[in-house]
Amino acid sequence: MSRSTAAAVFAGLLVMVPVARSAEAQGTVAQPPQRGRAVVITDTARARALFVSKSPADLPGCGANCDTQMKQRLATDSAYEARAKGVMEFRKVTYKSRVDGLEIPAYLFAPLTKNAAGHATLVWVHGGVHSSWALSMWPFVRDAVQRGYVVITPNYRGSTGYGSEFYSKIDYGGKEVDDVLSSVDFLKTVPYVDMDRIGMMGWSHGGFITALNLFRDSHPFRAGVAMVPVTNLIFRLSDHGPGYQRDYAAEEGIQGLPFENVAEYIRRSPVFHIDKLTVPLLAHVATNDCDVYFRENQQFIYSLRALKPDLTETKIYVNPPQGAGGCGHTFNRRVNASSTERDDTPEQIDSWNRTWTFFEWNLRPRSVFRADNEEWKRDPRVASPRGPVPPAL
Repeated sequence: MSRSTAAAVFAGLLVMVPVARSAEAQGTVAQPPQRGRAVVITDTARARALFVSKSPADLPGCGANCDTQMKQRLATDSAYEARAKGVMEFRKVTYKSRVDGLEIPAYLFAPLTKNAAGHATLVWVHGGVHSSWALSMWPFVRDAVQRGYVVITPNYRGSTGYGSEFYSKIDYGGKEVDDVLSSVDFLKTVPYVDMDRIGMMGWSHGGFITALNLFRDSHPFRAGVAMVPVTNLIFRLSDHGPGYQRDYAAEEGIQGLPFENVAEYIRRSPVFHIDKLTVPLLAHVATNDCDVYFRENQQFIYSLRALKPDLTETKIYVNPPQGAGGCGHTFNRRVNASSTERDDTPEQIDSWNRTWTFFEWNLRPRSVFRADNEEWKRDPRVASPRGPVPPAL
């Protein structure tokens, strides 16, 4: 069956030519069926629009947008270099992914004055899948560095601005998760990083990667923050339709829609692995999220509350003021496009205050003594100071 015919079958757009009445009914001799006329495709354009391939050869690339994306990335590099002068240390770095040795680019931000005992560090993961670390994150990363954190921002495989081949290596919930985890190997080479105080955070797809890393059997992270995260790929691909599905169903590691490869989609969906959580996790979601729909994140939040109440701090923001993109998905990433400074609302302020309180409790960015850190590591505290602290063992 040809690809266009298969598409039409899947879309239910085939019209069967009526079968002739029986020879007895017509009083004539029956003729053999004519195979060439058994099926008629009535709307090939719609069939093509609805068809989703599971062949890696059909995975969409960045095409004509590649050059534009590379120029945008170079402009972002330059903008960060200019803004960081006299404010923080800024470096463009690369490291190899553990999974296959792919070179992963990243930004590294650090305070100008270094703590001799080492700094708490955040692995901060951008969202969007096909996106990269943007200049709009400047006011937030500046805040982190001023609070004493070192920040590394991996541009994992599939990120934009690094050419067509890198873009097409996308692996939704697969190798990209290892790309981000591998940033820890690079951090081991940075003398002012305290490897006992590493956290991870991300928004949207970055929250998805954060959750998948924290739900591993073992990992080096002490705490994590997942904001408006993707958590259930079965829901997500079903919700967003063919245009979205084409970016993922044809990936080499997936090759199919959820109904064609249920086990793989479950393996890559954080909501099914909450029982593996062993470190504190903060999660914030919005009821008016038009990207990661609330019905998806509602499952995640309620499951965290039911299964890991002592390790999680969660909040559902009800219809917060919209951010970029016109919905609650960016309610706590509101930035003035001209000044690239925060465009605060009460909800954004509250979400960030909770985020920094959470990390200060769990990563102690202002700690200057490793001896204090060693004692603290043995204290099995809960997600935040708002909860009860169990007695020391």
